[in-house]
Amino acid sequence: MVTNTEQPDLFETAEARTLLDQLLTDSRLYTQTKDYKNLLDFVVKLRNFAPFNAMLLQIQKPGLTYAASAKDWRERFNRTPKPNARPLLILWPFGPVAFVYDVMDTEGDPLPEDVATFFAHGLIDTDQINDFIPLVKKNNIQWCWMDAGDGNAGGIKVIRRADKDNKYTLYRIDINRNHEPAVQFVSLTHELAHLFLGHLGPDKVLRVPERPQILLKQRELESESVAYLVCARNGIKSKSETYLKFYVDNNTTIDNLDIYNIMRAAGQIESMLGLTFNTKFDKHIVRNKRI
Repeated sequence: MVTNTEQPDLFETAEARTLLDQLLTDSRLYTQTKDYKNLLDFVVKLRNFAPFNAMLLQIQKPGLTYAASAKDWRERFNRTPKPNARPLLILWPFGPVAFVYDVMDTEGDPLPEDVATFFAHGLIDTDQINDFIPLVKKNNIQWCWMDAGDGNAGGIKVIRRADKDNKYTLYRIDINRNHEPAVQFVSLTHELAHLFLGHLGPDKVLRVPERPQILLKQRELESESVAYLVCARNGIKSKSETYLKFYVDNNTTIDNLDIYNIMRAAGQIESMLGLTFNTKFDKHIVRNKRI
């Protein structure tokens, strides 16, 4: 989104090389091939920045998807940086640095839905999201807010397994604090789905079944299915619907899907978050006794 995309000779200097080496050493980033591949994909996507600057942005804010200068945001999109928005540094001719802003740190005219990696709409606010935090913690799941770009919605992992010394398995769930509440709700349900579907392993306390290892694509499809169910049943429209439609359009069978556990996990998440709606029945009369 930056109009001036020329890469100056500044990037070829010894100072630039020293800066990059220092950043990589201090941050300890890209020590695994997966992280390195993600970096390359990010630089490919952010074509409006020189490759070196794209890398600088990724280091400063992992998950960033769109960035532009304040002038570009104002003139091209009628948006401005939010109060106290954190600027990101890039190298610039005669600067030696310039400031740009992540799309999530701007406000103003709405952007097309497809601009966002994750989008969701619905009647949910920050107070409701905060109400979920103690409910999640009651189930041995630490809630952590993370400061990340739009491309990183969150994650969940095991911190400590139950053993002879620890009765409970301890988890940590990360939620992007920069997303809107509706998107945070989708992220929450998606990550909890991984847990209750057994993708992190069995948990007797939380009644999580032990399931055989399945491919990443199937794990994501199952979790998206659960997130879609919980969100749609609670008035939240999310990108999960688009994802599932794409899968249906390109697959003719559901032989590999465990529909029972998908429905079970959706119910467990609704119960954990206090979203359960129980149908009311009249009391039956059996043998002249009301039960």
